[in-house]
Amino acid sequence: QVQLVESGGGLVQPGGSLRLSCAASGVSFSVYVMRWYRQAPGKQRELVAVISRGENTNYADSVKDRFTISRDNTKNTVYLQMNSLKPEDTAVYYCNARRGVGTAELTYWGQGTQVTVSS
Repeated sequence: QVQLVESGGGLVQPGGSLRLSCAASGVSFSVYVMRWYRQAPGKQRELVAVISRGENTNYADSVKDRFTISRDNTKNTVYLQMNSLKPEDTAVYYCNARRGVGTAELTYWGQGTQVTVSS
């Protein structure tokens, strides 16, 4: 059974930092491309950051230079270090694991973790 379990969310003041973790089980973690998405109330889910199997990374413009995605294949875990947080970063953050394309695609989601940036 595949599971992605996020942790590390919470309430933080503007300018603060949080580190999200997503622990995977039941998958060959190292072969999956890992992504963090977020969804704010009343908005569509948006891609925040992605890290490939070779640890190439890419970020949404809104978080570039503030967020860092990383992975530890020995721990089957992907991280999202979030610095200089802004109120507009408030959202539920979801971890996603994906491999393959088209009909061969496998994708899995975590349950989400709430991040609230407020004074």
